[in-house]
Amino acid sequence: MTDYKNTLNLPETGFPMRGDLAKREPVMLKNWYEKQLYQKIREASKGKKSFILHDGPPYANGSIHIGHAVNKILKDIIVKSKTALGFDSPYIPGWDCHGLPIELKVEGLVGKPNEKISAAEFRQKCREYAAEQVEGQKKDFVRLGVLGDWDNPYLTMNFNTEANIIRTLGKVIANGHLYKGSKPVHWCLDCGSSLAEAEVEYEDRVSPSIYVRFPAESAVEIEGKFNAVGKGSGKLSAVIWTTTPWTMPSNRAISVNAELEYQLVQLGDERVILAADLVDDVAKAIGVEKVKILGSAKGKDLELLRFHHPFYNFTVPIILGDHVTTDGGTGLVHTAPDHGLDDFIVGKQYDLPMAGLVSNDGKFISTTEFFAGKGVFEANPLVVEKLQETGNLLKVEKIKHSYPHCWRHKTPIIFRATPQWFIGMETQGLRQQALGEIKQVRWIPDWGQARIEKMVENRPDWCISRQRTWGVPMTLFVHKETEELHPRTLELLEEVAKRVEKAGIQAWWDLDEKNY
Repeated sequence: MTDYKNTLNLPETGFPMRGDLAKREPVMLKNWYEKQLYQKIREASKGKKSFILHDGPPYANGSIHIGHAVNKILKDIIVKSKTALGFDSPYIPGWDCHGLPIELKVEGLVGKPNEKISAAEFRQKCREYAAEQVEGQKKDFVRLGVLGDWDNPYLTMNFNTEANIIRTLGKVIANGHLYKGSKPVHWCLDCGSSLAEAEVEYEDRVSPSIYVRFPAESAVEIEGKFNAVGKGSGKLSAVIWTTTPWTMPSNRAISVNAELEYQLVQLGDERVILAADLVDDVAKAIGVEKVKILGSAKGKDLELLRFHHPFYNFTVPIILGDHVTTDGGTGLVHTAPDHGLDDFIVGKQYDLPMAGLVSNDGKFISTTEFFAGKGVFEANPLVVEKLQETGNLLKVEKIKHSYPHCWRHKTPIIFRATPQWFIGMETQGLRQQALGEIKQVRWIPDWGQARIEKMVENRPDWCISRQRTWGVPMTLFVHKETEELHPRTLELLEEVAKRVEKAGIQAWWDLDEKNY
């Protein structure tokens, strides 16, 4: 048989028939780094137009996963392609070395701070753990073929970075954006700390849904507001709906919308106040067929009418709030300034007191009548029982709804008023300034601009303080009585930054306050 192989003019190549990448890739990578390929590319790219890709850092916690790999490979493709197109495109990798994930891991290894070890020792353990994780992840990223300045990454725990974070805080203060306030924030019971919006996830949760009576202090006065004097029979109440019974002890008002129409309704053998648009829905929800409208009034006509708290010995007023709608519920909103942002805002307008009944660990303080020492979620059925006991529970059932959870613990969180430091979005025009800057950026794809604009338009003031041990501290000197910042705050911040630059954040904890 004729062998045609030798009759063909085939090209020859030095490439092997098999990739055998498991063996060849390490050799190739070793060659890159021995010949300092990255540094040579930087040298050859000097003077060219820059293209900078900022590396959003992963947490220095645990081995990399497929998400890390996709992230880094996509960035590597962009940087290498831009370099090939003639740009000077350096890649400086980084790691987020502070924060809750690292702290939780170290707690599992050595216990919580001030239990088995001191807070200073705990911080050092966190630093050591983060450094180990950086080295482990770095080896994996290099093995993926990602080319960058791996010998000089940026780490949030580098002393100079920690110092510059403190200096940046000084700039925020100098621009008038920082303030301290006691307002409701997302609070994780497991973290024992406030959470930012980005640290909150929403998952379905089954909660108790309750309709609650607030008995009228003066039925005659309320009848007059509805032009219904002598009409109907039975007790007269304002009715609210909530899925957080545990917040009822903190109730200090009932909110209505000034422009909505409200009706005094004969509902079975009692009289209740409801938003006109929701009368039928509420009657159906509580299983009452006999409904008669006794009179109508605008929400603004009901302002400051008083009603008895459903199980405490004090009265609460009706107040006006634009957040009240007829999308659901009764059109009258249970208002607890400690546990809701809308409640807090409208409460300030009416100078409502803050109850302060829930502690950092999510339990009611010792002076809370009926519920002292109980966890907030543990108190839900107890509140229902108390409402039944006082005759003010109109209806209870279970509903599944979307509820905020901690992104790390995957457990339900609460809204809780605590003293925190905030960056104000309105005080110095920060919101409008940010929206203006967004328009100066080219967005790919175009819809990204509308999305970020919507986020900035709607975001509340940014809570930047956390109740943690491992992280850059709020290095502020505050008057013990007035809580005002020290008049030399900016000067002191720079002094602290210089010390942190030399010794890290532990320098702050080692300061002798008597010297300041």
